[in-house]
Amino acid sequence: MADVHSKETRSFNMSRIKGKNTKPELLVRKFLHANGFRYRLHDKKLPGKPDIVLPRYKTVINVNGCFWHGHEGCRYFVLPKTRTDWWRQKIHRNKELDDQNLSKLTQEGWKVITIFECELKPKTKEETLNNLIESIKLENTGN
Repeated sequence: MADVHSKETRSFNMSRIKGKNTKPELLVRKFLHANGFRYRLHDKKLPGKPDIVLPRYKTVINVNGCFWHGHEGCRYFVLPKTRTDWWRQKIHRNKELDDQNLSKLTQEGWKVITIFECELKPKTKEETLNNLIESIKLENTGN
């Protein structure tokens, strides 16, 4: 199946997709800051440059897009009808990198929390964010 957009239009659309400072990421950061957590962003010294790093709690938080990270069973993850094989490989590689980075971070003693964008939709946002705080604090009391 041919792409419905011209090459220039498709290129423009793809150039507008952000990797950092996305709306879900900003939502989590704003919530954490309002609740007294201080963090670093996209620490290049850590595997995968996690979105949010809480050094005090030895915790990193990845805020993943459902499409880009192949969130299984999610209504927001649907493979495109054009170039399906290419997209399947791309998303598979993203998932492999996620797994590798998770493994490296846990080996270095970091707790890794992953939040998918669908968990930050209005119906589930409050529960997700409250669970996030509980998860961070729970880990800290265990040390």
